[in-house]
Amino acid sequence: MGLLTIGAFAKASRLSPKALRLYDELGLLTPARVDLVTGYRLYGPEQLDQARLVAWLRRLGMPLARIQHVCALDAVSAAQEVRAFWAQVEADTAARRDLATFLIDHLSWKDPALSPTAKPLGILYAALSDTGLVRESNQDTAYAGSRLLAIADGYGSGGAPASAAAVDALKRLESDSIPAGNLLNVLEEAVEQAKQAVHGVTGTSSSPEEAGTTLTAMLWTGSQLALVHIGDSRVYLLRDGELFQITHDHTMVQSMVDEGRLSPEEAASHPQRSLLIRALGRGADATPDMRLHDAHQEDRYLLCSDGLSTVVQTEEIRRVLSEASDPEQAVRKLIALANGIGGPDNVSCVVADVVELQ
Repeated sequence: MGLLTIGAFAKASRLSPKALRLYDELGLLTPARVDLVTGYRLYGPEQLDQARLVAWLRRLGMPLARIQHVCALDAVSAAQEVRAFWAQVEADTAARRDLATFLIDHLSWKDPALSPTAKPLGILYAALSDTGLVRESNQDTAYAGSRLLAIADGYGSGGAPASAAAVDALKRLESDSIPAGNLLNVLEEAVEQAKQAVHGVTGTSSSPEEAGTTLTAMLWTGSQLALVHIGDSRVYLLRDGELFQITHDHTMVQSMVDEGRLSPEEAASHPQRSLLIRALGRGADATPDMRLHDAHQEDRYLLCSDGLSTVVQTEEIRRVLSEASDPEQAVRKLIALANGIGGPDNVSCVVADVVELQ
């Protein structure tokens, strides 16, 4: 078979002539020959496989620059790159789905206080932070109040003031009256204020680019808990004896697990498992995950820094939360458990029980 005209090649590859001209200009799909007289582009039959691959990748929504990179790889590497791209698409979709769920729940929520049969609920809480047995200083900040629960895990030269500034910026939520229809905006504004507060304290650091903090917080609204999460501190929910992790770690290693490049077992011992891809700090992505959780009587929530979650097995966390009689006992036992295994990092815990108000 001889060379194909751009029209014939477009039909065979399912790409439009306009797209083929663009890909030629970008160096993505260069014609086999260009007629010097007419300027017509001519393509070889052997170029069809690459053209069809480009067409399918475009249907996936892959950017042209990344398609160019994929086309330069061998088949195995190209497959890995497509897998990684699609995992990122799914992660982005999940984040948008969470936001959509938040909005749907928020907009359709009816205050249970309006129901004469509803039981008024509240929270009992405790917070504790410990330096651990290895670190010289504590860069964690833990806070629990009647409405706000928060954990921040600082890093770098200004980690301690960064975590404290982030939590302090949220404390106004304890006393502010938040209209039911304004919850999402209030939380978004609070995160922005926390971000600016962190920038304010790390800007005077000798290495500001290396200082920042995670931030994971829950705001009690009367029958729901609104979650804001940035980084790798975690929130667990103990309900009916089962423990659920309700946050997703914003780490490089977790993203590799999501993309299928690492197994969860490999991630647990990976030397860069603490490398963050989202945080409050200069140059960092500070986009928060945000959700609403309906509170059930006898729910128990745990917010913790990675000084607990990367040291203590999940089953042990579940056991302590199940057996502790109250939040105060729970936070003390969890921190003692982490230190009993060596206490390699600062460890902070906040525990809150959902209870019926008397």
